[in-house]
Amino acid sequence: MTAIKHALQRDIFTPNDERLLSIVNVCKAGKKKKNCFLCATVTTERPVQVKVVKVKKSDKGDFYKRQIAWALRDLAVVDAKDAIKENPEFDLHFEKIYKWVASSTAEKNAFISCIWKLNQRYLRKKIDFVNVSSQLLEELPKVTEESVPSGENQSVTGGDEEAVDEYQELNAREEQDIEIMMEGCEYAISNAEAFAERLSRELQVLDGANIQSIMASEKQVNILMKLLDEALKEVDQIELKLSSYEEMLQSVKEQMDQISESNHLIHLSNTNNVKLLSEIEFLVNHMDLAKGHIKALQEGDLASSRGIEACTNAADALLQCMNVALRPGHDMLLAVRQQQQRFSDLREHFARRLASHLNNVFVQQGHDQSSTLAQHSVELTLPNHHPFHRDLLRYAKLMEWLKNTDYGKYEGLTKNYMDYLSRLYEREIKDFFEVAKIKMTGTTKESKKFGLHGSSGKLTGSTSSLNKLSVQSSGNRRSQSSSLLDMGNMSASDLDVADRTKFDKIFEQVLSELEPLCLAEQDFISKFFKLQQHQSMPGTMTEADDLDGGTLSRPHNSGTPLPVSSEKDMIRQMMTKIFRCIEPELNNLIALGDKIDSFNSLYMLVKMSHHVWTAQNVDPASFLSTTLGNVLVTIKRNFDKCISNQIRQMEEVKISKKSKVGILPFVAEFEEFAGLAESIFKNAERRGDLDKAYTKLIRGVFVNVEKVANESQKTPRDVVMMENFHHIFATLSRLKISCLEAEKKEAKQKYTDHLQSYVIYSLGQPLEKLNHFFEGVEARVAQGIREEEVSYQLAFNKQELRKVIKEYPGKEVKKGLDNLYKKVDKHLCEEENLLQVVWHSMQDEFIRQYKHFEGLIARCYPGSGVTMEFTIQDILDYCSSIAQSH
Repeated sequence: MTAIKHALQRDIFTPNDERLLSIVNVCKAGKKKKNCFLCATVTTERPVQVKVVKVKKSDKGDFYKRQIAWALRDLAVVDAKDAIKENPEFDLHFEKIYKWVASSTAEKNAFISCIWKLNQRYLRKKIDFVNVSSQLLEELPKVTEESVPSGENQSVTGGDEEAVDEYQELNAREEQDIEIMMEGCEYAISNAEAFAERLSRELQVLDGANIQSIMASEKQVNILMKLLDEALKEVDQIELKLSSYEEMLQSVKEQMDQISESNHLIHLSNTNNVKLLSEIEFLVNHMDLAKGHIKALQEGDLASSRGIEACTNAADALLQCMNVALRPGHDMLLAVRQQQQRFSDLREHFARRLASHLNNVFVQQGHDQSSTLAQHSVELTLPNHHPFHRDLLRYAKLMEWLKNTDYGKYEGLTKNYMDYLSRLYEREIKDFFEVAKIKMTGTTKESKKFGLHGSSGKLTGSTSSLNKLSVQSSGNRRSQSSSLLDMGNMSASDLDVADRTKFDKIFEQVLSELEPLCLAEQDFISKFFKLQQHQSMPGTMTEADDLDGGTLSRPHNSGTPLPVSSEKDMIRQMMTKIFRCIEPELNNLIALGDKIDSFNSLYMLVKMSHHVWTAQNVDPASFLSTTLGNVLVTIKRNFDKCISNQIRQMEEVKISKKSKVGILPFVAEFEEFAGLAESIFKNAERRGDLDKAYTKLIRGVFVNVEKVANESQKTPRDVVMMENFHHIFATLSRLKISCLEAEKKEAKQKYTDHLQSYVIYSLGQPLEKLNHFFEGVEARVAQGIREEEVSYQLAFNKQELRKVIKEYPGKEVKKGLDNLYKKVDKHLCEEENLLQVVWHSMQDEFIRQYKHFEGLIARCYPGSGVTMEFTIQDILDYCSSIAQSH
């Protein structure tokens, strides 16, 4: 325990100018054994402060730390629990009762005694010592300040420590005397008893001398004793005076303590006053709204620019006052609550005024804009809303204020704006599309043929009635050789290029008018309603990219502003409601264009793709991008339907059994389609759609050409295949379609193969008997007979060879070739002009056979002198003569 006392004094109390008087090792009663120390301490400086300090060992090491301290003057009761029996438990009553269990009863008694002594010396107040033996308190020695050392290495107990005999070391003089004495007695070491006996005798002599000397000086002793008695009396008087001085000083000490406490309270009061002044200044500076701002909010003119600016400034000042960050406790002040209520009333009043005024502006705009519709009814243009947007943008900051302060009224204004503007835009856009449809069809009378009705510009009837109307008008157009085609018939030979060009320009004009209108309105909505629109969301897809497009629903949130992504959705949904008629009107226009000419889907696909690409570059998630993307899907479906119809018509083609086939209609139609498509899709963004259509169409052409060739009765199969694949090859070579390079090579190969097949089939065996003869020769050679020995075979000797050759003179050969030319001329069609090509191929094939026969004669009948009755030159002359004569 002594080591702990020294450690605590050194590490904890000495740095704080305190002295440790007593210590007890305790733990809390009724809990886990977590030991700590209670220390009784006094300060080294005056006025002296007496404390009880709780010291606890740190959890992270072996050092001790000061946990809590109580002033002894705050101690009310010391309860030792039992004054008779030994009990280590005791209670200390400060602001609450602390229950302790000491490690031993002795430590507890020593600590309580120290507390009692400190109370008697420094406090002179009534501390109740309950259940403490009075005998124990009386017998304990008095604790004085002087008994406590101040150094680190001195004892820190309060006067109840045990007396310890200290060892006193001999000084130098004493050591010298002992050495002289021992030198005078040589046997001091060898005979200690004799030395001790000598010393005893000398001591007795000295004692006797001392006694005689004392008895001789008795008179001086009496005088000394008298002086001592007088000195004791003086000491008693001094002690009495010191006691009176001490009592006087104690009174002065108490007065000084009271003065010090009073100074502390004055300082505390001044500090509180400064803080109170700071809080009042803060509230006055941040929660005071100027009278001019209040007047502007209550009566400001919302129609003039100056009034709007004043109201804006006043609204911003009000918002700053309402949003000031109050410090803790401010909201409990009555004046603050009253000011906040006044601000709330001002905000509510101004919000109602602003919402009512803007609603009136929206209504007036609808009336004013309606008056301008008449001048645009005959022109393919849409009214300009810029003046209206410019006037409303003056209120943009006030709308932002309303959004931040009263989201319910802000949301109501948003809905009213959508309602008024959607009706206005619906009238304008429907009139605009009505004019576009009339211009597409030429006149109002003609427009009725295509399902236009009234001023709404909508296509009447269901899909079935439209298809029926399309078939009827198609039949009339065929009979009258007009410029319009039925959607089911993709032949464009009767179409006027000017009509298609006019449709293309009108469609482009429609998109060019709609695009800036939507962009301007979206930009205005973003600025006026303070919605962010230019943070594009990754992964956003329109229905043009994914046919399974969904619709967005606005999150129900009427109390707080929306996050960025929700604000983007809100812009899109506002645009969707305002321009809800654009998509159906565009779909109706597309349906009309498709009925006028199904090839119009190519023009619309290119134009719409370009506008979708442009809109997505600006904002892929915008209303315009999404709407045009959805319409593009409809156009793409019409385009795919057009391709499917062409393929179906290929499959349904029927050929005449009495006339030659020639170039099939769908082959010519593919050529026309490809030529038109290449001119339309030049530098287009959606070239991939056309390439896919090309692949489907060319496969359908290939399959159905072969199907028709197999079914042909009048014209040989090879002729049908040869002529049509030659036409396909020529078309692909001329147009240079990169995605059909493989099909071009395939068409060339099919054309070449069927040309050769037709030549061989038509030429047959012009020297039939000679051919049979040499087939037999080749059979003998194949059996192993040498070529020069074939002539020794009876059936194939020289005489038999000459007999066969004589049957084919030049005149007969020319006659056979002439008949062959007439036959080929009947098979081939005029438009493909392949007669001379076929005839030249037949000439080459005939010459090849001739050379083959001559070779066999030269090898199998060497030196026989046998030759054909005509030469290669004769063959060339025959063929040339026949060709010229026809």
